Amino acid sequence: MSGSVDLNDIKRRMEGAVNAFKSDIASLRTGRASANVLDPITVEAYGSRVPLNQVANITVPEPRMLGVSIWDKSMVRAVESAIRESHLGLNPIVDGQNLRIPLPELNEERRKSLVKVAHDYAEKAKVAARHVRRDGMEGLKKAEKDGVIGQDDSRSQSEKVQKMTDDTISEVDRLLADKEKEIMQV
Repeated sequence: MSGSVDLNDIKRRMEGAVNAFKSDIASLRTGRASANVLDPITVEAYGSRVPLNQVANITVPEPRMLGVSIWDKSMVRAVESAIRESHLGLNPIVDGQNLRIPLPELNEERRKSLVKVAHDYAEKAKVAARHVRRDGMEGLKKAEKDGVIGQDDSRSQSEKVQKMTDDTISEVDRLLADKEKEIMQV
């Protein structure tokens, strides 16, 4: 079995797809403030784009308010416009080197659009898992064709790869359902 497909690598890559999905949906704003909401935002700083948390401190001073303390005064405008231009629908209030970001109540339309974004993220994660499966299956076919593993080994490993894929997609669906419930909760 030395030349066969590395099932641990396949498992690791599928977990990576799930973790990326978890990170994506954590950034979707629900009724409660969370510093993760600003995770997807990048800022033009010192000649390159960097994540917001590399130029500022993000806090949650109140349940419906985010605070952003920008370390470098020259970055305030860039951070403010990056937040305004994000797809999050936030309007920061500038206060010196700090931004206060009130989180508006989510209306029904906004909730539905967030659920749609969550579904898009889920689909992206499922596609990533299917790509990992495809790579694994191709590797198994090649190993079998090259005589590295027998037909029985190939079949049994293919079933394991398929089971990992099914489990990964089920986990994505479960996480999506939880997030959807959280978003729609008024």
